[in-house]
Amino acid sequence: MDYLDELKKRGKESRIYKEHQLIGLMVAEILEDETHKSLYIKLAKEHNRDKILKLAKSVAERKNVDNKGAYFMKLLHERNENTKSNRQKG
Repeated sequence: MDYLDELKKRGKESRIYKEHQLIGLMVAEILEDETHKSLYIKLAKEHNRDKILKLAKSVAERKNVDNKGAYFMKLLHERNENTKSNRQKG
């Protein structure tokens, strides 16, 4: 029984080793979307962390958004598309 208790205790402890993991978890918390935290960790690893946090905070401040996670992803996708099209033009 002690082993199972130890496993339960260890399961509740945080295992954040890299900065992108922390940023991803912060984004999930800001957007109130804990179920997709692994997605936000991946995005924090692949994209500029400051921009992702800034975008998440701006989405969270909007009162009329029902699904903050989906709106965040839409804005992120649009910004990436704009960046790609600007690179191709220049």
